[in-house]
Amino acid sequence: MRSIGEMARDSGLGVSALRFYDGAGVLVPAWVDPVSGYRWYGPEQLEEARLLARLRRAGMPLPDVRLVLASWSGADTDLVRKLLTAHLRRLEQGLSEARSEFSALRVLVDHRENSMTSLRSATVRLTVAAPGLAAALDSVRFAASADPELPMLGGVLFDIEGESLHVVTTDRYRMAVARARTAGHDGSRVQVIVPTALADAMRALLDVSGPVRLRVDGARVALEAGSGEAAGQCLDHDFPDYRRLLPQVVGRRALVEVAAFRQALGAGRARSGEAGARDLSVLRVEDGGTVTLCTEGSEEPDRVALDRGFLLDALTAGARDQLILELGTPTAPIAIRRPDDENTFSILMPVRLED
Repeated sequence: MRSIGEMARDSGLGVSALRFYDGAGVLVPAWVDPVSGYRWYGPEQLEEARLLARLRRAGMPLPDVRLVLASWSGADTDLVRKLLTAHLRRLEQGLSEARSEFSALRVLVDHRENSMTSLRSATVRLTVAAPGLAAALDSVRFAASADPELPMLGGVLFDIEGESLHVVTTDRYRMAVARARTAGHDGSRVQVIVPTALADAMRALLDVSGPVRLRVDGARVALEAGSGEAAGQCLDHDFPDYRRLLPQVVGRRALVEVAAFRQALGAGRARSGEAGARDLSVLRVEDGGTVTLCTEGSEEPDRVALDRGFLLDALTAGARDQLILELGTPTAPIAIRRPDDENTFSILMPVRLED
């Protein structure tokens, strides 16, 4: 007999997924302890669980999954083949329709790209305090993307407007924003994407106390600090409109002691998420403003699951002994803010837990 934890480990299905399929009558444990309610599975159920995991990853609807497992146990391979063929046909049809929609979308994108005035063709000269720019870059560097399929995210956005320089990074699953005060710019908005390597070279020049000079000449950007300079070409892409990605509704807020919270995250048991997801931590903010780590099997309605590594990175980048966590619904992004600086924050996308 296998415990539910052993079955999860050996089959590729999460513990919560096994509970779900038990409740749905798809994969019922061989025995349930009448006192503790703990589930136990027979040796012959491992093959069915592994089959179920594959069907789940293939996106087969639950009614068809039921028939496949029922036919599998009855050795009716002919029906199994027909169900698999039918599902594959649906997937292929869906892919064909998706290709058609994406072709239409590309036409719309090309038209919009040609009709928009670029924010990347201006000339800018400004000064910024070295400590402020250094702190801003340190706050956002962790969220820069390294995905070669999305080169427009492989750098740091410098968004210059008025007396503000916002630096922004995102890899789709997290985003970080920080602001530094500037002087010498006329106020018109200019955006350039500084490659990550160049942004790192700029950061290396900022261990000084006075102001530094930033120049943008169309597709070229340079930072002068004392006798040093870091310069290079900007990325020839448009960065997503990060302002539209900011959380619009503030949910529950909690002030956390970062050191204690990091320790609790390290000691807490990781959860499983969708296929391929890393270790997760599941959080909930109580009405009194206290953050709790939900335990395995917890079913609180307001729980939010986050990539544990991403959360720890954001806490480090926050660079404060205390930080504010804002949690909304389980599907809404979580914001991590500094109590003393509303212009520097990070956002983490939640991860769906296994059913």
